[in-house]
Amino acid sequence: MPEATPDTSFKADLNAARGSTRHIIGFVYFTFVCYLSIGLPLAVLPPYVHLRMGYGEVVAGLVISIQYVATLVSRPWAGRISDRSGAKISVIWGLGLQTSSGVLLLAAALASRIHLLSFIVLIASRLLLGLGESLVSTGSTLWGINSVGHASMAKVITFNGISTYGAMALGAPIGVLLDQHWGMESLGIVTIVICGACLLMALRKPGGPVTHGEHLPFRDVLFRVLPHGMGLALAGVSYAVLATFVTLFYASRHWSGAAICLTAFGVCFVLGRLLFLEAINRFGGYPVALVCLSTQSAGMVLLLTASGPWMALSGAGLCGMGFSLVFPSIGVEAVKRVPTHNRGTALGVYTAFADVSFFLVGPTAGAIIGWWGYPSMFLFALLCIFAAMGIVLVLRRVKAD
Repeated sequence: MPEATPDTSFKADLNAARGSTRHIIGFVYFTFVCYLSIGLPLAVLPPYVHLRMGYGEVVAGLVISIQYVATLVSRPWAGRISDRSGAKISVIWGLGLQTSSGVLLLAAALASRIHLLSFIVLIASRLLLGLGESLVSTGSTLWGINSVGHASMAKVITFNGISTYGAMALGAPIGVLLDQHWGMESLGIVTIVICGACLLMALRKPGGPVTHGEHLPFRDVLFRVLPHGMGLALAGVSYAVLATFVTLFYASRHWSGAAICLTAFGVCFVLGRLLFLEAINRFGGYPVALVCLSTQSAGMVLLLTASGPWMALSGAGLCGMGFSLVFPSIGVEAVKRVPTHNRGTALGVYTAFADVSFFLVGPTAGAIIGWWGYPSMFLFALLCIFAAMGIVLVLRRVKAD
């Protein structure tokens, strides 16, 4: 076997360095800050709107869901910006919008005595946060992939997800503590500080390469990733239900520690990704997705039948462990269906289906709860997981054929 030349050895070392965890973290920390700002008000806003302002469960769910309307609509736009102008531009614009959302969150808190005005400003803050989310998350993922190489794509997506759910798991209890000690104003101030500081870091970081080529029409990209996105959306209902209503679910049972329930989901999610980091490359996306969805469904059963907070906590943890690799396992298969220079758009479209979960779950689950009580939302999520498993099975069979 011929020995490697100095040139090929250098290239191998360079590729290894670019694909290293440390190098990837240099891009996904933008995602971490993005979702930390999303996680801060996650466990605070539903009780603020429902218990302090006196609006119903559907409206409380809508306040969380409205963010994902903006995210859903702007995902394709964010993908095209990343493909054509560069991922760095997408990240910078997104962090600027999220900093502005912090300003409006602070304003909504200061106007809390005037309920209608506070509610309107809060909605505006959530919309800006959603626009920023789509730009930052899509841009930072593509920035990382373009910089480390497509051979490390699954690894970048995996660490991006760790940043996403780890940040929200950390942000939820921090947000509760901030609200309890200094009021909701402190959440707006912290959002301004962390997003503003991260924006300055992004401005100083060298931009990644922009891949040129003929871009597929948006409808073609959408058609290619549609079934994968539907599977993701259905699988994401479980997390959307937890994130939106777990605080009110705990309150209805007179339990404490709702924010810790979200943390359990996030911690187990991160552990699942770290422990099974190489599973997708080893076994393939669809087999990993099926195992994860099965684990996720077991967590939903525990939540559905929970008779105490520890049982609910265990169910949330198991659900987080199962959900950990759903996004990258299906996502890797989805992104492979488009050319390299369309992958930003494909990532944007695919990720948008996760926002569909939040957009629909808020008012839908709120209505279900109004009719049949809080446990019914976990049954709804369980049925959605079963539907996602059916889609993955069909996609796996089509690929095999």
